[in-house]
Amino acid sequence: MDSKKLGKQLAVIILVIALFAGLDVAVYQLLIRRVISHHSPGMQKMSVEVADYVPFTGSENIFTAEDAERLEGDIPTIDGAAGLLPLYAGFVESIYPEDSVLYNGESYDASSKMHYTNTRGAYKDIVDGKCDLIICVQPSDEQIAYAAENGVEFEMVPIGYDAFVFIVNANNPVSDITTDQIRGIYSGRITNWSELGGKNMPIAAMHRNEGSGSQTALEKLMGDTPIVPDYTTLNGSPIGFSFRYYVTGMLAEGGVKMLAIDGVEPDIANIANGTYPVTSGIYAIYRKGETNENVYKAVDFMLSPEGQKIVEESGYVPVN
Repeated sequence: MDSKKLGKQLAVIILVIALFAGLDVAVYQLLIRRVISHHSPGMQKMSVEVADYVPFTGSENIFTAEDAERLEGDIPTIDGAAGLLPLYAGFVESIYPEDSVLYNGESYDASSKMHYTNTRGAYKDIVDGKCDLIICVQPSDEQIAYAAENGVEFEMVPIGYDAFVFIVNANNPVSDITTDQIRGIYSGRITNWSELGGKNMPIAAMHRNEGSGSQTALEKLMGDTPIVPDYTTLNGSPIGFSFRYYVTGMLAEGGVKMLAIDGVEPDIANIANGTYPVTSGIYAIYRKGETNENVYKAVDFMLSPEGQKIVEESGYVPVN
């Protein structure tokens, strides 16, 4: 094969790769911008502003127990999900030594006892021994399998609850949806909003990364019904999903609305009384056989009246 022909083939391959990369960006931009107006605060804060939830900085977003006893000795490294960052930041500020948290203005130092790597990173790091305690929702089947492959079992202690919610553009006339309709949308059986009493417009069913807390929650809701990825309805109106406090507290909704499910709104009262049908547990998770006593002390604090008050004040529902 001459060099000119090889060069042309390489050029075609590079072009194809570039097109796919561009398509990924285009799909993200088109779908996200139709759910959250680009003029809204939500569009401007698509990801968590980590600096707003750094302990010991006087942040008004962190709720603490002022007189709690602080841990001494071997301080456990803690990590967790994006939507639960306010919660474990409050725990850390309440019972961790101030000098155990090292934040450089953009990220946590490797030697810091508080990290933020999101759900996927937190589950991997606790299996790999890079952290001792994580605050997350339930693990995915893949995360459980990864732990088993590495000889790790999770101890999962419920410390609170939140609602798994579905969101649409605030101008979408549909405000209520059933669990069966959700399964219909994400299996490809329902493809147009007119089937749900809305406008004659295709439904763009948005997805999250595999292993994220919200994608795992969707998979559990779907059960044995396969999820069919939908990247074809680029001119449609999307539906997305997340956790209630992530939408209402951390992203301030920003032009979206949460749908009622089976006629029940995803508010604090309905989560607490059990009537909202898609509630997710919030867990303190550590390795079975953990020998660091401070891990158990930290979890005991989370379940104490002071810790449960932090759960409530941070915008979640206490276990009691």
